[in-house]
Amino acid sequence: METNKGKTFLNTVFWGFFLWFFGYVLGFVFFAFVPKAVIGWYIMPFGVIATLWVLFKKIERESFGCYIGLGVIWTLMAAALDYVFLVKLLGAADYYKLDVYFYYALTFVVPVAVGWYKLSKIGGIRK
Repeated sequence: METNKGKTFLNTVFWGFFLWFFGYVLGFVFFAFVPKAVIGWYIMPFGVIATLWVLFKKIERESFGCYIGLGVIWTLMAAALDYVFLVKLLGAADYYKLDVYFYYALTFVVPVAVGWYKLSKIGGIRK
């Protein structure tokens, strides 16, 4: 019997992977059209829009701390998956630049900000 926490964790991992994979695929698409050095800046608006859609339509958490945890897990997943599939597998040794650090910051901040917004609209933030 699966607990609610187990479903929440699987939901977190699923959507975190989905969002990372969306950006990963966009990277291959943009690789054919834009200079390599700016691919991340082209992906970012699409990634933010997709993340906002997921957070508003697919993610429901009961407390603000859960949104902080969501941001932490998604950021750790993004960093680990980037390292394995971009740096190691594709040999992108020069991968870590300003756009990537900004992307990691947004991966944490956007869920936290959306959580703050959603929970404050329904009557207050609970820790």
